[in-house]
Amino acid sequence: MNTPRLRRAAVAIATAALLPLVLTACSDSGSTKDSAAETPRDNAQKQESKAPATAPDQPFGTACATVPKEGSGSFDGMAKDPVATAASNNPALSTLVTAVKKAGLVDTLNNAENITVFAPTNDAFAKIPKADLDKVLADKAMLTKVLTHHVVGEPLTPAKLAQGTHTTLQKGTLTTAGSGESYTVDGTAKVVCGNVTTANATVHIVDTVLMPK
Repeated sequence: MNTPRLRRAAVAIATAALLPLVLTACSDSGSTKDSAAETPRDNAQKQESKAPATAPDQPFGTACATVPKEGSGSFDGMAKDPVATAASNNPALSTLVTAVKKAGLVDTLNNAENITVFAPTNDAFAKIPKADLDKVLADKAMLTKVLTHHVVGEPLTPAKLAQGTHTTLQKGTLTTAGSGESYTVDGTAKVVCGNVTTANATVHIVDTVLMPK
């Protein structure tokens, strides 16, 4: 007569013993699914954290904010013109444009292909004592030497600016270093607006005139 009771008791005990195992298995399965669901997002976040702050084909730097938003002097406008013409549409490069004209380099720069120009701002030229600047501007040979020292015969992307030595048209060399949106040339000049595209050149606007050695 006790047999049915014993069987029921045995079933109850077995159920009680198995229930934690079933719950644990369900919990582990859910956590596995959650982990699998989070993996793509985590990977995306990791990739995003490793991605450069600036796209390699976009202008960067504090001085880029002063570039006109529209018209021939804007980034879009400059991209349509060869480099000397594009620079003439940027008010911050007016001294450089004057120097290029005095040296007779407008056609040389406009007809070149796939070059990089380190373009000193007006403030960069203003760092040079006026008497010295006037002397250079009046000496075409010296002026040509200085200006062609700012030109490299290949496109220099931010990746190439990170660390490298580059031969200029003047046959000298420029050393660049940096990362992100902070780059220097020859350890002193800072790129204040880099990666500006023109029809035939990449322009990195700098805050110091680069003098050949």
